[in-house]
Amino acid sequence: MTHRRRPIALLAVVLTLWLTLWLIGWAGEARAQDPRLEAARKEGKVVWYTSLALTSSEKVAKLFEAAYPGVKVEVQRTGSQRILQRMMQELQANIHNVDVVHTSDAGHYVLLKEKKLLMRYTPAGVDPFAPGFKDKDGYHYGLRATVNVIAYNTKAIPAAEAPRTWKDLLDPKWRGRLVTAHPGYSGVIATHVLALVHLHGWDYFKALAQNKPMLVQSAVDPSGVVASGERPVAVDGGDYTFYQVKKKGNPVEIVYPKEGVPLVVSPSAITSFAPHPNAARLFTDFIFSREIQQVLADTEGLYSGHPQVTYPADKPRMSDLKLLPVDAEELEKRNEEIKTRFVEFFGA
Repeated sequence: MTHRRRPIALLAVVLTLWLTLWLIGWAGEARAQDPRLEAARKEGKVVWYTSLALTSSEKVAKLFEAAYPGVKVEVQRTGSQRILQRMMQELQANIHNVDVVHTSDAGHYVLLKEKKLLMRYTPAGVDPFAPGFKDKDGYHYGLRATVNVIAYNTKAIPAAEAPRTWKDLLDPKWRGRLVTAHPGYSGVIATHVLALVHLHGWDYFKALAQNKPMLVQSAVDPSGVVASGERPVAVDGGDYTFYQVKKKGNPVEIVYPKEGVPLVVSPSAITSFAPHPNAARLFTDFIFSREIQQVLADTEGLYSGHPQVTYPADKPRMSDLKLLPVDAEELEKRNEEIKTRFVEFFGA
């Protein structure tokens, strides 16, 4: 098995190198023509607060730095709820640090827009994006999307016995064998909880808590827990994280429940107080380009609002899935309720 993986690993390295070189060439003409580049170089960097998995966000940062030498990306990666908390605490202390903010809680952008903390800026190339990925007022756009899924360790759970629906997870046989991320940390999970409350009500989570799932923070975390076998079944988590660990050869299988999967569109915006505004605009145009959207789909397993992006053959298209979208304004209004009820049921 190890020998068979080596050509795949080598191909991945070659692909990443090719993408990097291609993007350097792709941005060459832009460097020569874009009047913001010199201004961005004088600013020196762009500060990016992001909830995108660290390996993925660092990959995007390196591609940008390769395409635009002289402009660094300072990646500050943490959970969505902590990003918002940090921003608000910094502003209370009159600290203006973040340029580009990207979380997986669409409700954050309702709040930030109301507080006039976002710059109105339309990235080049977003016109063809799907309507659900665009703010009608032009303040934020969906950088990527994921769906929440069930996943299991194939060494511990035979396929015939694996849970296939959300309610399958309520079976007492899964007691002490589950892992869940936390909506108090993760915007992906806050969205997931609200979507399933719409589908099955709060009684679903009350019953799920009886199976004593292991609690982790980020929507990224369940994939590692399942891959290691520490808990063989994940009751939630972004599908792209399970996709990535599976592609690395881990014994993980993904289940997309037929009754629907919560859709999480993760917005990105430039702050109204951005200390490096030219670099922020340059970076935002870059991450919304078709080329980078394609990289996120090809190598990270993420979905895009761009209609020209194609997806790996081993990943379902969004059109193949029954999606459970959540209204951003409702998510913002019910944020405290979601966290409070989750703690009430799960104890932390």
